[in-house]
Amino acid sequence: MLDKKYLLPEDAIRIILEQISFRCLPSETMPIEEAYDRVTAEDVLSQEDLPGFERSTVDGFAVRSSDTFGARESSPAYLTIKGDIPMGAIPDFSLSNGEAASIATGGMLPAGADAVVMIEHVNIVSENMIEILRAVSPGENVIFRDEDTKTGEVVIKAGHKLKPQDIGALAGLGITELQVIKKPVVSIILTGDEIIPHTEKNTPGKVRDVNSFTLAGLTMQCGGIPLKMGIVRDEYTAIKEITKKAHEISDIVLITGGTSAGIKDLTAKIIDELGLPGVLFHGASIKPGKPVIGGVCNSRPVFGLPGHPVAVYICFELFVKPVLNQMLGLKDKIFKNIIKARIARSIHSQAGREDFIRVHLEEKNGEIWAYPLLSKSGLIMSLVKADGVLCIPSDLLGVEEGEEVSVIIID
Repeated sequence: MLDKKYLLPEDAIRIILEQISFRCLPSETMPIEEAYDRVTAEDVLSQEDLPGFERSTVDGFAVRSSDTFGARESSPAYLTIKGDIPMGAIPDFSLSNGEAASIATGGMLPAGADAVVMIEHVNIVSENMIEILRAVSPGENVIFRDEDTKTGEVVIKAGHKLKPQDIGALAGLGITELQVIKKPVVSIILTGDEIIPHTEKNTPGKVRDVNSFTLAGLTMQCGGIPLKMGIVRDEYTAIKEITKKAHEISDIVLITGGTSAGIKDLTAKIIDELGLPGVLFHGASIKPGKPVIGGVCNSRPVFGLPGHPVAVYICFELFVKPVLNQMLGLKDKIFKNIIKARIARSIHSQAGREDFIRVHLEEKNGEIWAYPLLSKSGLIMSLVKADGVLCIPSDLLGVEEGEEVSVIIID
């Protein structure tokens, strides 16, 4: 499995997803208060009409629209005030020809009314009479009882990531709980004799843990639960033992380090021994992140990610995120936040490889310019300083200074 036939990212992730095409995690019942950013497991149907009654969208007077036809400032229509409608009350009267009722925004229309005249288009003649200075049509300034949603209508589809406005709509419909997909558990294993906890004093030859924090945050952003398994020395038995444990208790396993061709790089061998079919690809035509490993072991995805922090970020976005989305049953169309910019300097690329360049954005003379941050992938600060990432496709040899490019904004 260790041949070096590097795949393009889209081919590599397709191979992985084909092996877990049946995978969507089970659902669980959850109060809507706790369901923000969760993915719905089934269609949510409205059990009632919303708002459930005809209501005014303005302050003014509820009327029978036919009583206002032809009304204008030079020839107003005169109507008798039948009564006042308090907010939140059900009118205890109806309107007949020539009658109107005072109403506030959100108030319930009385029977017989089919429109509301804005207060700005009304003159109060006396305690019991008004003149209408502008005609209204049927339904004007009115929300109908089922205009927002109808009984039995699908208001939220299965596979939708719930936004704050979705939760608000569910509350408005009186829905208190719903079925959502369980969060995938993602185990994170760090390998390397040089890695030390972030709490320890740094010494020559050692580097503090960066990757577990980056991966944990990315996992949570995607709706998963990160499970840090600790730092493991570059020793076959130790890595295999912790990987086996992680595989048993999680839905996805991420192993950082140990993916290139060095003597201590044991990740591919361990993934192959963990379960069938094992390693599906070892290496992708990208920079940074070329040594990435993708596998599926007994239906559970296992990834070997490079040890360099920038490569870890790129590989997560390209390979792990799509798998998480599939496990969550996410069906929403995902639109990346992409802007057009002009590249501030020429960048050369290798044919057949996708290059991901971190860029800093600045606005000059009404145009946005992208300044490449051409540091090595082991330097996390280039990602911290970056506003976005520029992808140079595999069929290009680079981009020229001043050329318009598409930049994917980093959230």
